[in-house]
Amino acid sequence: MSHLRFAGMPDGEQRSALAAIVRATPVLVDVLERLRALGLPDAWLTSGAVYNTVWNHLTGRPSLTGIKDFDVIYFDDTDLGYVAEDTVITRTVEAFAGVPVPVEVRNQARVHLWFPARFGCAYPRLRHATQSLDYYASQTHAVAARLDDRDNLEIVAPFGLDLMFSFRLVPNRVLDNRQTHEKKGARIKAVWPEVAVEPW
Repeated sequence: MSHLRFAGMPDGEQRSALAAIVRATPVLVDVLERLRALGLPDAWLTSGAVYNTVWNHLTGRPSLTGIKDFDVIYFDDTDLGYVAEDTVITRTVEAFAGVPVPVEVRNQARVHLWFPARFGCAYPRLRHATQSLDYYASQTHAVAARLDDRDNLEIVAPFGLDLMFSFRLVPNRVLDNRQTHEKKGARIKAVWPEVAVEPW
C-alpha cells in the first residue's frame, strides 16, 4: 500500500522523508518560521501538527485534515508562575495571527505543577522541553520539529519514526494515560481509518 511506503525504512531515510513532507506543507513551514522568530527558549512544534501532516500527505488528504490545533512546547524554568506562561500564550496568539488553526503553547517546565490535579497521577519535573515526549500517551505522537538558524529542520523522536510511518498508534505506558490513549485512538480511527490502534 502506497501510504506505507516509508514503513520499515532506516531511521535516516525516515527523517529525510519527514523533512521533505514538512517542507512540502506551506502552513507547517509558516508556523515553524514564526515559531523561530518568536524566540521562545527551547521551543518546538510537536505531536499532531507533525504526525497528522504525515498521514494526510501519505493518504492524499488535504494538509489540515483532522488537525484541530498546532501544539508548541517550550522550556523556561526562570519563572514557574502561571502569569509568566499566560504572557507567553498572549504573545503566541499575536505571533500566529492568521494561521488557519489555533496554536496552543505550553511551558514544559511547569507541567509537574498542574498535571496531577488534571490527570490524577504524578509527573516528573522536566529538564528540557522535548523530555516531555517521553511521557506522551502514545509513542507514535512523540515527535517534535523546529527550524534552526540555518534553516535546517531538527527532529526529536525518542521512540523513532517507524510507528508514524507504519500508521500504528502504540500506547506509552510510562504514565497511567489509558483514557487519553483511548480517546485519541478513537478520534484518529474516525479520521484516518488506515491507522491501527494498539489497545492499552
